Parts: sequence; structure tokens; C-alpha cells
Amino acid sequence: MGLRFCHGPPILLRASYFFMGLRFCHGPPILPWASDFFTGLRFCHGPPILPWASDFFMGLRFWNRATNSSRISRIKLSFCSKKTSAQINSARLYSQKVIVVLGMTGKLIRVYSENETVGFYIAICTEKIDNSNIQHVQIEGCTVPVTTTVSEPIKINTFWKDLKEGFLSITRHLLKIFHCKISTGRDCWRHELFQPILTELFNQQQAFETISIGLHESVDHNWLNRIFTYSELIEGIEIPYLHSLTPSTFIPTFPPWPRHRITIKQNFSWLTLDTLFTCTCSDIYIARTNLENKDLDEVLTHWKAGGFPNLECLTIGSTKIKLNGDPILGLVPSEWEGETTIQTDDGLKTADVQLWQNYLEMQTLPQP
Repeated sequence: MGLRFCHGPPILLRASYFFMGLRFCHGPPILPWASDFFTGLRFCHGPPILPWASDFFMGLRFWNRATNSSRISRIKLSFCSKKTSAQINSARLYSQKVIVVLGMTGKLIRVYSENETVGFYIAICTEKIDNSNIQHVQIEGCTVPVTTTVSEPIKINTFWKDLKEGFLSITRHLLKIFHCKISTGRDCWRHELFQPILTELFNQQQAFETISIGLHESVDHNWLNRIFTYSELIEGIEIPYLHSLTPSTFIPTFPPWPRHRITIKQNFSWLTLDTLFTCTCSDIYIARTNLENKDLDEVLTHWKAGGFPNLECLTIGSTKIKLNGDPILGLVPSEWEGETTIQTDDGLKTADVQLWQNYLEMQTLPQP
């Protein structure tokens, strides 16, 4: 039905001439930033872009190698009319999965895929609009001024009276258009919008790629507890180093652990070996610990006995690792020659272990 672009070269190469000259009713063109595919396209307050978009989107499929421009094109087209948005949404099952990074501090939302890390940006602006090339589009029931510039071709500027409304509306819209996993910027936990925005996403049982959360006394303990309770729907949690800030007295409850990775860059007294041994993550990174040689020996012995069942990569940092100290797996660390290969007691798993400076690194090897 209509156009079906299921295989072959990117959509821009096949459809550019078809769309040459199509215009969306009113207002100056949003080009030149979106390539020949959008030559002449205009956003509108007027009649829907149908019938041409109806047939187009009924058959439209977005492949795993879809270009960056096709994702920008899709988000722009989705702003045009409710019917077009519904048709794009109906094709959502075919769309590429994307990561949406909420950058509250910089008032930016970044959208990218695992295959294309450049992606594009949506700015949430609250200042006065100083641009003659303004479009007005419908986003989540709101009429929103939108601008683009030649100097920033992968950025869409949206203007809102309220920053929270802008972040939530754009995020909701992206969730309808793409298969999304949400991540937060590294310092977003300091922003006043961090809690209300994530609360709404938690309430929707939204999947997360990575959440970065500083365990600082200014962060409410009940809120922190909710994040860690939600861990099973989060791919990775990062706890950054606070430098001169006062660490929180909050103690996370593990398990549950994040689904894939845990990164802890601050030294916490609650991170004991007993707690670590419950970890089900495949990627474990902990820094600035007080672990000594005997503790590292216990960690590796635990793995050899069948512990850390999902482990692929382990990094432990400690200033108390001594190359001439207690033996680790029967060898003084200074006797290790580069990498040391170890096996589980049942012989089913193999890993390379390396000691360098103040770190122990372990990488499991693919099973034959």
C-alpha cells in the first residue's frame, strides 16, 4: 500500500525527487538543514499533509541502518498533524531503537542510535524568541514555536513558557514516535527537574539505558530508594565521584541490581564484599575502594567458584593494592607477567586478569 521502502539504499536517495516541491501550507521553509528529502517542505497550521503522507507512512519502514536524516525527518514530520503522527506511530514497531539523553542542565535532549552516535538534538528554550524564521507546530496538544539554523543543522530549537513542560512534552512525543531507552546526563541529578521528570517516567514503567545519580545529602533519601528499587528496568546505574561534596548517609539496597552495568566512582562503606558478591551485572566498575590484596583474592576466588554468573567485565580500583603485598590466587602481583588467565573450578569459563597501577581488570573470554 503506497510507498514501501523496505530494502535498499537510504530513504533520502530514493524519495528525494518524489518530495521535491511539496510544501506545508504556511511559513518560511525550515530548510536548508534537512537535505534534499525536505527541499520545499513546510510545517503548517493549515490542512493535514495528507493524502500524500497517508500512503507513504502506511508502508514506511525504518531499517536498522536508517540514516540520521531519516530520524530527523521523522520527528519533524510527526509535528505536522495528529493523523500523520498516528500513522508514524503505527509504523513504530519497525523503527530503529534510539537512546534519548535528557540533559536538564544544558536544556537539551539528545537522540541517537547505537549505530549512529551523532544523532540530533532538541533544545528546550525558555528565553525570548529572536528569529524571523519561526514555525509553529503541535507537540502534545501545545502550539510550540520551532526554529532551526544553518549553523546547527542537527538541532531543533523549541520554545516553551515552562522548562518542565517542555522536557516532559518532548519526551512524551519521542516515546510515541520511537522505541526509546532513556538516559540522563552526568550532572542532571543536581537539577530541580531531575526528580519530577524521572518520577513520571518511572510511573510509566519506562525502560532506562543509564541513570547517573550522585549520592549527596541534598538528594532526598526516599527518592534515591525509588531509583534503586527500580533497578531491574535500568540497564546501567552510574554513581559519580562527588569531589568536595558531602556524601549521603543513604545506603542503597541491593539486590535488585541494574540489568547490565553498575559504575561506582565514590568510596562507600556500605559497598562490602558481601554486597558485591550479590551483584548480577555483566559489567562492574568500582573505583576508590579500600580493598586490599586479600580482598581481591577473595573476589577472584568467588568468581572461580561460580559467583558473578553474568560477569563479562570487572574493574576494581584501590590505592591499597600492593604489587609486593599478599598473594592473589597464589601469586604475588609483581610475579604476574602482564595478563594472567584463570578458569572457574568447573573449567567452563575462562578470564584474563591484569593488575596495573591501582586497578585490577578482569575480562571473561568467549566460550568455545
